[in-house]
Amino acid sequence: MEAVTLAQVGFGPWGANLARNFNELAQLKWICELDEGRLEHAASRFPAVRATAFLDDTLQDDEVDAVVIATAAPTHADLAARALTAGKHVFVEKPMAMSSAEAERLAALADEQRRVLMPGHLLLYHPGVEELARLVRSGELGDVLYVYGNRQNLGTIRRDENALWSLGVHDLSIILYLLEEEPSEVWARGDSFLKEGVEDVVFCYLSFPSGRLAHMHLSWLDPHKMRRLTVVGSQRMAVFDDMELERKVTVYDKAAEQPLGTYGEWRTRAGAIHSPLIPADEPLRLECLRFLQLIGGRGDAQRTAQNGVAVVRCLEALQRSLEPQLTP
Repeated sequence: MEAVTLAQVGFGPWGANLARNFNELAQLKWICELDEGRLEHAASRFPAVRATAFLDDTLQDDEVDAVVIATAAPTHADLAARALTAGKHVFVEKPMAMSSAEAERLAALADEQRRVLMPGHLLLYHPGVEELARLVRSGELGDVLYVYGNRQNLGTIRRDENALWSLGVHDLSIILYLLEEEPSEVWARGDSFLKEGVEDVVFCYLSFPSGRLAHMHLSWLDPHKMRRLTVVGSQRMAVFDDMELERKVTVYDKAAEQPLGTYGEWRTRAGAIHSPLIPADEPLRLECLRFLQLIGGRGDAQRTAQNGVAVVRCLEALQRSLEPQLTP
């Protein structure tokens, strides 16, 4: 793989993690950050990288092949569009846009410019999620009946995006990846307890054309720290639990059997429980590596962008359901 020269926009706590990985995997030439304190921190941590508060410094540099965007969510679409227009490949943190129209515009622009547009759906590159996808694709779980996610914590409380857009994007990206279809019906309910207009807790329901269902419980106002996704199949059930240190994925040989007798009663089968060995590779590093591979022509860049559009489209539909309905 040829060396890729990168510029990164945004150096918050998560941006620092991105910079660490990209600096090791490629050539990180620029870090752009408006906050003076963060910019000074970036300059001290990466002394060989040029620091600037001006985006044009990075976009006008012909040596820069790609731009990494790790700023506040509402700024993602505009910054990504400017970078694509400047002829740069773009990695943009989740969500890639705050509306489906913006997301579709970015995907079209990337296609027009023949550049990679990759949204930062980190968990799609988690080895545990890859194992979960393998179980689904291989048919080991039987027919997938429904999926549900629990993503709760006490904090971090955000002001510019609610629990749906901040937390739900993770589970939603996995659900769409596993089921390989978009929902035909969605609804969401939630409330704002800490900051008016920013929902702290959201419950989501999704129904798919195949008949499968999904549910998400999202909250940053909860006594439990949970990062769990459960897939229930007709033959087996599997759980991805990112809070587990070793048992990231657990497979339960449990299912309902055919009715017995004249009363139509169903019996249940409970077999062995096992946890496959999951590689301990850092998901963020794998995600960054995937971006570089796409730039190098390995993988379907167009599909990657369209998957990001699908996630935003579903988030937008859930948000419309979440907002209070005006009565005539």
